[in-house]
Amino acid sequence: MTPELAARIVADSRDRVAWVRARSRGITATDVATLTSENAIRKAADAKLLGSRFSGNAYTDHGRRREPEIASWVAATHGIRPSSALFHAVIEPRHLATPDGVAVTAGGRILLAEIKTTNKAWRSIPRSYLRQVWWQQHVLGAERTLVAWEQHIDFVPVGDEPRCAWVDRDEREIDRLVHLASSLINELHRRTTGARMPQPAPAREAFRALALAD
Repeated sequence: MTPELAARIVADSRDRVAWVRARSRGITATDVATLTSENAIRKAADAKLLGSRFSGNAYTDHGRRREPEIASWVAATHGIRPSSALFHAVIEPRHLATPDGVAVTAGGRILLAEIKTTNKAWRSIPRSYLRQVWWQQHVLGAERTLVAWEQHIDFVPVGDEPRCAWVDRDEREIDRLVHLASSLINELHRRTTGARMPQPAPAREAFRALALAD
């Protein structure tokens, strides 16, 4: 990892409390994955301010168990080492991402990895995951991302190895996501400064600080 990238690390997911706190103060790949409409922006603002009711299930537990194994395969086959760091973008520090793998080539190109498990046979990478990938590329300045996924049936992996595909940087999609993220920040600003609905104090204060940073 280059010194420039290391300087943009905000937190590490291995320290979950600090990582969750840091993520709550910005817009992450998970946030932008859902941003498809004005209604989606309102729902995302609800989740940022009120917290998500989703705390995981058997599928997310399986994914956490399998991720280190898949990450080792990615490192061995493509040279992209696992990463647990949360980065911020150069121009906008509220734009955040935690890619599953990061590599810098000899020529200085940044490559990322994103790891998924699924109980479905993918014909192509789902659009919501592509939005996550493009957002991560935006935050880190990456040119390509290797998406590696492992299908399972009843939590038993299908096949001897994960499948994978490269996703190239797409400036048009990134610009669209940045616009939607700005709309989400504006919605959070409106809610926190207008006090038009009750919000838990920690989230309210976090996004009041975020809004005042404009």
